Amino acid sequence: MATRTHRSQRRTQALSRERIVEAAVELLGAAGESGLTFRTLSEHLATGPGAIYWHVANKDELLGAATDAVVAAALAVEPALPADATPRDRIHAVALGLFDAIDRHPWIAGQLTATTFQSTTPRIFESIGRQIRDLGVPRSGWFTATSALVEYILGAAGQNAANGRVLGPGADRTAYLDSVSRAWEDLDPDDFPFTRAVADQLREHDDREQFLAGIDLLLAGVTARHLPGDPAATPPAP
Repeated sequence: MATRTHRSQRRTQALSRERIVEAAVELLGAAGESGLTFRTLSEHLATGPGAIYWHVANKDELLGAATDAVVAAALAVEPALPADATPRDRIHAVALGLFDAIDRHPWIAGQLTATTFQSTTPRIFESIGRQIRDLGVPRSGWFTATSALVEYILGAAGQNAANGRVLGPGADRTAYLDSVSRAWEDLDPDDFPFTRAVADQLREHDDREQFLAGIDLLLAGVTARHLPGDPAATPPAP
């Protein structure tokens, strides 16, 4: 009995919270949120559910920890930037890190919108907010400017991930965009003159470039409002 207890304790100690979260991220990537259960996680880790409950109380806590781990890795791009990186450079880096993370892990999009007041979203808010502050925006504008950027980043990245799920793995994105563009061009010219006019831009657009262009539009608005006369307030010529 003593030997069995000792082995159980050793196994529990070896099965760290970090390893459990890592395995959860793997399962979420393979099967989505519905595919993550304590049973499948136990099988994946070759252990019993009791050993997992020792570290994680329930699925909600596990999803939160998995989301936090993915976001922390995405935000780690900022400290790696050169010392002379501008606040705009840092915002771009963080935004793209999150964009790519949500693209690889589409399940976290829903988690981020559902956990506004938990630990993960404030980390994103802090990372973007520091750059808004360093741009020279007055304190009175920090909350609104940072909120607008964070909401755009998470919303656009989440929509991109949703589009990817619609297409499915292995889909030909170019062929899909071409078909949608052709459908737009065939719309009634009286009802949809604008949509028809930009159909070719839909066909040719790059998702990441368009995402960053949206960031720059928001930053141009922030600087135009709070830092009049700043050259950064004028978007670059097309």
